Amino acid sequence: MSVPSSNTAPITQDVLTIPRKLPDGPLNLVGLTREALREALIAHGTPEKQAKMRAGQIWQWIYQWGVRDFDAMTNLSKAYRSDLARQFVVEIPEVVSKQVSSDGTRKYLVRIAGGHEVEVVYIPETDRGTLCISSQVGCTLTCSFCHTGTQKLVRNLTAGEIVGQIMVARDDLNEWPVPGAPNVETRLLSNIVLMGMGEPLYNFENVRDAMKIAMDPEGIQLSRRRITLSTSGVVPEIHRTAAEIGCMLAVSFHATTDEVRDRLVPINKKWNIETLLDALRAYPKVSNSERITFEYVMLNGINDTDEDAHRLMKLIEGIPAKINLIPFNEWPGAPYKRSSNNRIRAFADIVHRAGYASPIRTPRGEDIMAACGQLKSATERARKSRRQIEAETGQG
Repeated sequence: MSVPSSNTAPITQDVLTIPRKLPDGPLNLVGLTREALREALIAHGTPEKQAKMRAGQIWQWIYQWGVRDFDAMTNLSKAYRSDLARQFVVEIPEVVSKQVSSDGTRKYLVRIAGGHEVEVVYIPETDRGTLCISSQVGCTLTCSFCHTGTQKLVRNLTAGEIVGQIMVARDDLNEWPVPGAPNVETRLLSNIVLMGMGEPLYNFENVRDAMKIAMDPEGIQLSRRRITLSTSGVVPEIHRTAAEIGCMLAVSFHATTDEVRDRLVPINKKWNIETLLDALRAYPKVSNSERITFEYVMLNGINDTDEDAHRLMKLIEGIPAKINLIPFNEWPGAPYKRSSNNRIRAFADIVHRAGYASPIRTPRGEDIMAACGQLKSATERARKSRRQIEAETGQG
């Protein structure tokens, strides 16, 4: 799907997200905001004076303890638990398959309502465990270096389907705390990155509500500084992200001229580099974030020259930032090649000498197609031959 034009509906209007429940079916509580949960309880017979307290109790069972069975919510009366079970469900996406890379990376294929599938990746590291989650089935954008971008947008994910990916991973990692047990300081899942399938800022409301659940101190309890949202540059929503979510921000930058970025990241034709940088300069002040991460995929002969590195330093001058250099993760039919290690190091040295952190991301999970830019639902991938993929990228 192409980037919406100015005469279409507002870009955050959630017209592509399915209803939360089927007609006459039970309401899924996963993904409801605290206020929406309270209102749902009232609508289904909970006295208004009790609703806030009941919502808080249920919230803790679902998000702090990982409980899905109302009968296990033992600080509620048996009669009330029975009422809840008749009217509500606590459901998360279904795990279709799990692959484990030789480096310990885990990739989950999960099925959501309507039979659609998305991929979720857990990356263990020595000092953290990062979960890469998706915000859409497919993607609105057509970034030419990204495998996910060859799958057209099917629909937005609901807030429940987004936060449900976190719950799926915590299930698999067996990381739900036991009520009454001492807190464990070291968490296997300590960080969230919205860098999976989709452009998060084209599904703003659902992403916002899901991340507020993830950050809630009586729930999953992740600090906003441990959540990073990656955008290709949806400028109108960047300020909203700062004001309404306040998480860390990463930008898929990838080029130092509009000519090259138009080709790599087509959204640049709508909001060019200058417009994007103007929005980014205000972000750390509004969100109280320390710095913005500029993601820069290293493509051989396309964006990896010394001149590119020097131009990049000039462009981001005055923005608290780090530059995350990403060796291109190749996929069948990909139209680009990875820059050489020597070229990447030379680029990184220029960035470092200019005073910016310039970590070179170590590719993870390449053997299971779980690395950055490789995600694509297996059902969609199975429908396409290599010849079809090459034709879509103009490489046939």
